[in-house]
Amino acid sequence: MSELDRTTLDETPTEEDLEVIRRQLGREPRGVVAIVHRCPCGCPTVIRTEPRLPDGTPFPTSFYATCPKLTGAISTLESEGLMKQMSRRLAEDQSLRWEYAQAHDDYLRRREELLHVPEIAGISAGGMPNRVKCLHVLVAHSLGAGPGVNPLGDEAIAALPTWWEGGCCSGVSAVEDERCDSCPKHHPLPEAEQAHPAAQEVADDAPRGRQGGSAA
Repeated sequence: MSELDRTTLDETPTEEDLEVIRRQLGREPRGVVAIVHRCPCGCPTVIRTEPRLPDGTPFPTSFYATCPKLTGAISTLESEGLMKQMSRRLAEDQSLRWEYAQAHDDYLRRREELLHVPEIAGISAGGMPNRVKCLHVLVAHSLGAGPGVNPLGDEAIAALPTWWEGGCCSGVSAVEDERCDSCPKHHPLPEAEQAHPAAQEVADDAPRGRQGGSAA
């Protein structure tokens, strides 16, 4: 298959799906609500995650890419400077800024549909609405929400290679997480850590100069 299917899903994960995700992440997935996109091979690509994990930790990244082939390809785009290019355009293009702000509002609205978590209210992910900080987040949002929702996520998807070629990703796992430093880590936290470290980790993502959009 030479083209990516952008069909969005809302599928309850099966035990088989959760096992595939465990192998993809190299750790136990937590708070998985739904499979929202699949690779052409049929394996989960993007999951929707509870905004509060089972241990009570706030988790703002509602759409999370699981496929190691996809996350590796996104990391390559980041290393090639795509985020810097997008950031420059975001600073210069008022129309793009408006569309990106709408993507931020969409992210908040969809997360609020799952649960209201006061610690992360108004904070989306990936640098939205004013910065481009993590393409993994933007691509996952675009794949999970569909085309036309996140303009920079759509652009990043268009720039990706055909990562799904060369075999099924169900047996592929990342020995070392290939995500960028801005990505939240989707794994159980050591008991010695603070009760809600994620709330501190996302503070740097808080919108500057603009209030977070209202959630439905």
